[in-house]
Amino acid sequence: MKLIKFLALGIVFGIVMAKSEALSWYRIQEMFRFQSFHMYGIIGTAVVLGVLGIALIKKFNVRDNEGNPIVFYPKAKSVARYLMGGAIFGLGWALSGACPGPMVVNIGYGYLTMAIVFLFATIGTFIYGLVKDKLPH
Repeated sequence: MKLIKFLALGIVFGIVMAKSEALSWYRIQEMFRFQSFHMYGIIGTAVVLGVLGIALIKKFNVRDNEGNPIVFYPKAKSVARYLMGGAIFGLGWALSGACPGPMVVNIGYGYLTMAIVFLFATIGTFIYGLVKDKLPH
């Protein structure tokens, strides 16, 4: 019963992604070709909401599901690693037509070929888990 709220949140997320057309391959291609502002508006809204959410978490000392405090650790700044990570993420996004959120929503929406993308994203995540200790962070 405790996980029902997460299922409900996932359903709402899927509906929002579908209705906003954020899962559309054509919308994503328009964004990468600088032909439409649509996706930039969605991403910009997500960034603003994320910043507000983190500010509220910090201000009100919000705790996680298990009652532990949510802590934000400062990260060392390195432009090269952010450029490299962003390039890899962006390349995968441009080639597959989906980032992780819309990828799963597309499967639920009936685009079963997106399961191949999901499979390889899962494999990539697993491989990263194996080699993360050997990578510069």
